[in-house]
Amino acid sequence: MHNTYPKSFSHIGITVPDIQKAVQFYTEVMGWYIIMEPSKVNEETETAIGQMCLDVFGKGWEYFEIAHLSTSDGIGIELFSFPSTEFKKPEFNPFRRGLFHFCVQDPDIEGLVEKIVAHGGKQRMPIRKYYPEEKPYRMCYVEDPFGVVFEVYSHSYELTYSSGAYTK
Repeated sequence: MHNTYPKSFSHIGITVPDIQKAVQFYTEVMGWYIIMEPSKVNEETETAIGQMCLDVFGKGWEYFEIAHLSTSDGIGIELFSFPSTEFKKPEFNPFRRGLFHFCVQDPDIEGLVEKIVAHGGKQRMPIRKYYPEEKPYRMCYVEDPFGVVFEVYSHSYELTYSSGAYTK
């Protein structure tokens, strides 16, 4: 018997060089809600969070700052900032193994891309029509001010890729 079912997406963690600036960008530009204001987590074994972080990061990180945000559909965004986080932007390399990008959806893709750029982000390409002769869907790759690459869709993932959905 086949017992596999689709899992829901819970959250994504993003490491940034400045937690306050990242919270400001993602709340003002993306409209994400603050679930937990930035707080400090120390390297220690006396609390559950301290022990868990030692399990994940190993020893030697001393402390970090973390903030929890949420998208309109309840997806969590964890922002991390470590004292050793570099302020230089990461090299753009989609050919490297691992996470390449995440994607957000906004029907006003043009307005969102303009806002991202106005707040220190970058538009990596022109806004393109995904299926120019079939569907009114648009997309664009952008970066936040810290060099984190993400994509913006005008329509949902399912509609974008489903055959026959929202055709002329």
